[in-house]
Amino acid sequence: MNAALPPAAHLEFRLLNEFQRDLPLTPAPFAAMAQTLGSDEATVIAELQRLQASGTISRVGAVFAPRSVGASTLAALAVPPAQLEAVAAQVSQHAGVNHNYEREHRYNLWFVATAADEAALAALLADIGTQTGLPPIALPLVEEFHIDLGFDLIDGGKKLQPTRRCVRRETSDADKRLIAALQPGLPLVARPFAQLAESVGLPESALVERLAEWLDDGCIKRMGVVVRHHELGYKANAMAVFDVPDADVSAVGQRLAHEAGVTLCYRRERHLPWWTPNLYCMVHGRSREEVEPIIDRLCRVAGYPCEALFSLRRFKQCGARYFDAAKL
Repeated sequence: MNAALPPAAHLEFRLLNEFQRDLPLTPAPFAAMAQTLGSDEATVIAELQRLQASGTISRVGAVFAPRSVGASTLAALAVPPAQLEAVAAQVSQHAGVNHNYEREHRYNLWFVATAADEAALAALLADIGTQTGLPPIALPLVEEFHIDLGFDLIDGGKKLQPTRRCVRRETSDADKRLIAALQPGLPLVARPFAQLAESVGLPESALVERLAEWLDDGCIKRMGVVVRHHELGYKANAMAVFDVPDADVSAVGQRLAHEAGVTLCYRRERHLPWWTPNLYCMVHGRSREEVEPIIDRLCRVAGYPCEALFSLRRFKQCGARYFDAAKL
């Protein structure tokens, strides 16, 4: 390695910390990143390949805004403890399930489900209910206050960005093919956009222009390195849930979104009578002892009690799958 290049550990840190967003939309994005890092294209690509193979990053690519394409929901099952692993495996086998966690609660299996539209999402949840013999509660997003997971690795804090509201519009067949191709992440090659464009039958320039439009209107929240927090040492995470009067929930959510330690904050529908909370905050930390005081502070700031559902096991974590390329 050229002695002028930064040490491998320094390069890894900068890739993980500085390029979670704003991936250069140029024909050779990794060469542009290398120039910023004082490295070279081949080294940057090799390092990203290593980080992906190790599970430190899930992919390099697009993170779509909630409700911008397809349909999605947070859902939960109350699983008898003796059946938890078997049921989790049944849930995880569905391509439309991208996150699947055990949490401390009677509702102990929590997952995110995505599909091409609301009818397909309802069918997916019905299939899961039939397979497992357990009816899932569905908790669709109502209002977002902070959904990003851009993560400052220096102090574990979020990088709060201005919220841009994506105006949902009709998704063309060409757009669906492009989104399906983007779902696994960009190919880690010198000309990723050219390779992607060839796979969906678009000119490279048209594909890059479309990505720039989606970024500009907020339908893509960010383009960059998607890190996996557990592998980076943030092994404790809790979902703090609040039952806030509907008239107050937006104001409380806005307050909590700006609190240090909050990595996600949003309002979801209740599922009465079984589930009454309507406001959620995610907190990530290196240990439970680090997270618990943050939860206590959030309850004080909110002015309402909350319950913390700590994650115990991660059964599945990957990018959302809205469309099946084989069916387009």
